[in-house]
Amino acid sequence: MSVKFSNNGHSTLASSLTSSATSITVASGHGARFPSLTGSEYFYATLIDSSNNLEIVKVTARSSDVLTATRAQESTTARAYAIGDRIELRVTAAGLVDATALDAVVADNSITAAKLNVSGNGTSGQALLSDGDGSFSYGDAGGGLQSQQVFTSSGTYTKPSGIKKIKVYVTGGGGAGGGGANQSQDYGGGGGAGGTAIEIIDVSSLSSTVAVTIGAGASSVTGSSEGGDGGTSSFGSYCSATGGGGGRHGNQGNCRGGEGGIGSGGDINIYGQAGGGGDDGGSTHMASGTGGASFYGGGGLGGAQNQQGTSAQRSGYLGAGGGGSNNAVSSGAGGTGIVVVEEYK
Repeated sequence: MSVKFSNNGHSTLASSLTSSATSITVASGHGARFPSLTGSEYFYATLIDSSNNLEIVKVTARSSDVLTATRAQESTTARAYAIGDRIELRVTAAGLVDATALDAVVADNSITAAKLNVSGNGTSGQALLSDGDGSFSYGDAGGGLQSQQVFTSSGTYTKPSGIKKIKVYVTGGGGAGGGGANQSQDYGGGGGAGGTAIEIIDVSSLSSTVAVTIGAGASSVTGSSEGGDGGTSSFGSYCSATGGGGGRHGNQGNCRGGEGGIGSGGDINIYGQAGGGGDDGGSTHMASGTGGASFYGGGGLGGAQNQQGTSAQRSGYLGAGGGGSNNAVSSGAGGTGIVVVEEYK
């Protein structure tokens, strides 16, 4: 529906009008002074009698000099009119409201891509984005996490289409716990956790594939063996993280745990937690060192007194250190490193 106007639309009545009549006949040839109407179009007109009494009507059709109207609009009262009384197309409050309504100003499906200076129609799910020069184009709306890739073994990262930024978490392998030196009261130190590097990368500068290296967790040991160090993980040349150090065995006095690894090249570079210390020649109520926690936690549990011959020690998980050994059992291995790539549009 839309309201119509014309300049100086006015006439007089060619026939009298009762208060209930809906057909208004104007002077011969004067119908053309008022808007032509089709479909649901309309205009507002004002009837004025000789005493200047006013009534607003809504004209919904015009056939030559005959107007079809709904009477008594905008809180006016329907009344009778004589031949020669006036009818005029005036601006009314309802007419202004209707003319400025969105449906009147913008017809359904009337805004085309060309009117917005946009080329093409885009594809399903795309948004209209400013190009910064007064023109627009279709593209993917940004800001949301779309997917992630997780690497627990070395491989190749392949950039998906449509991704604009990635957030990379690189964690080195965990160090192994130290051996228990085959002594009933010796307790190895826990292995240190691998470090972690976190970096946000704009993929416009990223090659289509990136080599991913996963640092191995150090293997478990027994007897008077030091725990081995975890391996370094990396995401191409962008960022890397060293593995955690191995814990010392339980018969060398200073039975400290392994040092934590460290991230490098990231926006944030984090140390892995150091392994817990063991004990050389302790008496009752002693325990081997617990493995250090990585960015993801998971440090391995150390062995305790009177658990000789058991496997109470636990390996680390996701770059965490392994627990230290007691007596002759094997220490906990370090957890394998991990690389996680979060992908954003």
